[in-house]
Amino acid sequence: MHRYLLLGLLLVPAAWAEEPDEANAFSFTIENDLFGGTDQYYTSGFQFTWQSPAHDPPYWLNWLRGTSAFFLPSRRVQRWGLAFGQNIFTPSDTQRRHPDPDDRPYAGWLYGAVNFTSYDDNTYSAFELQLGVVGPSALGEQVQNNVHDWINVDRARGWDSQLKDEPGFNAILTHQWRINRPFDPTAVNGLEFGIVPTVTASLGNVQTYASAGMMMRIGQNLDSDFGLPRMRPAVGGSSFFDPDGQWGWYLFAGIDGRAVARDIFLDGNTWRDSRSVDKKLFIADGSLGAVLIMPWARLSYVHTFRTKEFEGQGGTAQYGSVSLSFRF
Repeated sequence: MHRYLLLGLLLVPAAWAEEPDEANAFSFTIENDLFGGTDQYYTSGFQFTWQSPAHDPPYWLNWLRGTSAFFLPSRRVQRWGLAFGQNIFTPSDTQRRHPDPDDRPYAGWLYGAVNFTSYDDNTYSAFELQLGVVGPSALGEQVQNNVHDWINVDRARGWDSQLKDEPGFNAILTHQWRINRPFDPTAVNGLEFGIVPTVTASLGNVQTYASAGMMMRIGQNLDSDFGLPRMRPAVGGSSFFDPDGQWGWYLFAGIDGRAVARDIFLDGNTWRDSRSVDKKLFIADGSLGAVLIMPWARLSYVHTFRTKEFEGQGGTAQYGSVSLSFRF
């Protein structure tokens, strides 16, 4: 009798254990400075991301989960994913065939990425490896000018001066903390307030930097994600989301700063002569946005304000980001 009772007690926690999330997540993010009424500096970008269900990653990522205490594999949920994206940069005056040598160079960055994430209720760690190309092969000129033709906007005329072809890589490590508290449940049902501090380090011939920031959120169902997906070097959140069948929403404001050692889009090509400008070593971003969480999808918008990135820059930059994610 006692043996059966003991066996039952041992089996109850297993029966009550939360099942791993079996849903894939697919996200599409588009960023453009037209949301800020400009067409300069970081002018546009897009990224497609796929994130796996909550299972062990494939064998070729085992070196991450088995060797790094940073990911705490024995205590966390794990996912992996793939991404494909492009970023486009132009000077402030895109109608000059021979751009001002003291202005930001034309550049495109076309890349693929693989990522590994490990998380629990309160913390999130991610490693991302980006591999791609900077230069004409990144197709920045074709994408920008074809879109301009489609929306009946003047073409950018100075792409002949863009950075030269160069293979590129970034290895990016991110760690986040999620702290949520009831805001005033007696006044508004389910309303929460939360903060998400973030630290990031990137190493590569494309971008090498260290950054730290914090996002403040107010809304409902804040435990469904760690923030919205963003394109680097902006501070991002999780590509996946787990709403547990619930609707939710939140408003957020964030600020982050980064120390920049290398930025190919300002410093120019690594091994070849190219246009370049004197970059600023410290840059700050401020952001405001809103997120709608549905049982099957997540829709978000964020507006980012960025301090000057190089000496002689005419003004601060701003751009908007729209992201749509689906669970399937």
